Amino acid sequence: MNQLNIDFQKAAGLVPAIIQDYQTGEVLMLGFMNEASLAQTRASGEAVFFSRSRNKLWKKGESSGHVLKVRELRIDCDADALLVKVEPVGPGVCHEGYRSCFFRTISPAGDMTINSARAFDPQQVYTPEKSR
Repeated sequence: MNQLNIDFQKAAGLVPAIIQDYQTGEVLMLGFMNEASLAQTRASGEAVFFSRSRNKLWKKGESSGHVLKVRELRIDCDADALLVKVEPVGPGVCHEGYRSCFFRTISPAGDMTINSARAFDPQQVYTPEKSR
């Protein structure tokens, strides 16, 4: 383990990072961090993740401008997950245009509904080469 005692080895060098609005408590997204992205997050004060699809570090907001200013970092009891409390800058964090990536609700019967309105038009924010 590293000096913060975060167990990056359990999941091949990554830990899940739950991103939560520090004022409202709303869960905004789930990302993954490795040691380098966590170090950059701590140094810059803005959330940096490891993109599994691009296989590289990715600063949230690098294409949209919708950055996540870190207000608090927490480590779970097993030291293999992070809770990152943030101040979101911009109308939303989801690349589909919603405030939260968790904009769909599944009922016990299996029906899915959209639980919030779009916060921004993703086509105005992302170009095809910049989107996920």
